[in-house]
Amino acid sequence: MSLIKLHDKEFEPFIDKNRIAKYVKYLAEVIADDLDKDEQPIFIGILNGSFIFAADFVREYPYDCHISFVKLASYEGTNSSGKVKQLVGINEDLEGKTVVILEDIIDSGNTLSEIYKIFQNQNVKSLKIATLFFKPDVFTKALPIDYIGKSIEDKFIVGYGLDYDGLGRNLPDIYQLKA
Repeated sequence: MSLIKLHDKEFEPFIDKNRIAKYVKYLAEVIADDLDKDEQPIFIGILNGSFIFAADFVREYPYDCHISFVKLASYEGTNSSGKVKQLVGINEDLEGKTVVILEDIIDSGNTLSEIYKIFQNQNVKSLKIATLFFKPDVFTKALPIDYIGKSIEDKFIVGYGLDYDGLGRNLPDIYQLKA
């Protein structure tokens, strides 16, 4: 891993792909232990950022399950816009089912608030939130997060599905904005 440049910004190595794989495996194991083995949960990835995490997660999950996606957007450049837009919604019937949201990263909690709004009228059996990365220093909502892969500082990161203005999602490692 070495320094990379995306658009006008430089990013330095932060978390390598082997460490990321351990966080994903940990989350899959903890969630598998927590859920009813006879139930087929629906894992819902929040696009675009969680697509790689969601794919790796369901491969690690040891039981039958379903996967779907919701597309939400809240970032402009390296900053959260504070406004979350739902671009693609849920098509599945979720009534009476256990739903586990797979988020790539939770920072301010604005997207998480929108997720709770989207699912409040779906009559799900249980709604759980799993995030690969969590920034506790900037989390401003009184909302539960059930599973956290890794808590990190409030630094902008790219790679493993996370982007800077559309670039960097394909990087296998995580990089952080160089100070």
